[in-house]
Amino acid sequence: MSQELYNQLSGHLANAMAGKDIILSIWDATGSQLLAVAGQQGLTINRDKDTIEVTSKDTQGGWKQYLGGFREWSIDNDGVYVRSHDSHKQLKEAFEGDDPVLIKVTNQKQQTDMFGGLAIVTSYPIEAPYDDAVTYSVTLTGTGPLVDLEDAEQVPEV
Repeated sequence: MSQELYNQLSGHLANAMAGKDIILSIWDATGSQLLAVAGQQGLTINRDKDTIEVTSKDTQGGWKQYLGGFREWSIDNDGVYVRSHDSHKQLKEAFEGDDPVLIKVTNQKQQTDMFGGLAIVTSYPIEAPYDDAVTYSVTLTGTGPLVDLEDAEQVPEV
């Protein structure tokens, strides 16, 4: 392989991220401690926008027309259930109550913050199959904006 081709291909890899490096954390009830959710395996950040149809009888070409509406976000996270960990105690309390939790999504390899926001725990099932580990899944529905923390200049912790 030529050095030029190697440099071109490895340059693309330098910008890629491994999913294993992306961690969901929640702040404890006092706001003094950030807790990585224990047992994480999967993480999905959902971002959606409503559309408002504005098609009328005189719309040209027979194509519907839309305006952008309200935005919303949620996070789906799942993994091995670690009941004794403070993060799962915090998720349980948030599910049983109505107060939002403050979340942060970070890239642990690059030591950078990615997203943050307030969310309501809207789903928190525990699954216990007879032939596998006990697992959890949690859905956090955003209330207000999902802040893109990568837009702000960050200094990695030392």
